Amino acid sequence: MDNKFIPVRDVMHTKHIELDGLATVKEAIDAMRADKAEVVIVKKRHANDALGMVLLSDIAKLVLAKNRAPERVNLYEIMSKPIITVEPDLGVRYCARLFDNFGLGNVPVVENGLVIGIVSYPELVFDGLCKIAE
Repeated sequence: MDNKFIPVRDVMHTKHIELDGLATVKEAIDAMRADKAEVVIVKKRHANDALGMVLLSDIAKLVLAKNRAPERVNLYEIMSKPIITVEPDLGVRYCARLFDNFGLGNVPVVENGLVIGIVSYPELVFDGLCKIAE
């Protein structure tokens, strides 16, 4: 296989939403459904804070499976924080290794302190591998 370099920015998607940690799971679900997003980035509370993240699987495991009311659970209660992020110029091969090394499936792509996208296995495999093979 070719050693062609493909940066994460070329395969990431932008289907994510950013909400405050005090938002409820119901608000997040409504926003995710409206934007067809599978990831919620939980905003920093201040400059020295870390980003958080909530996935659909978190909602299923920590709210639905535990019979908790989504309108009574805040995102900060179920989010992962701090989270691993990648820069947009990281190669897709290294990103795939990062996923494997840390058991990840979704990672925010951050540039200049702002989340500009999300990269997950479908983007790495369907888009990254196809671009490498071109």
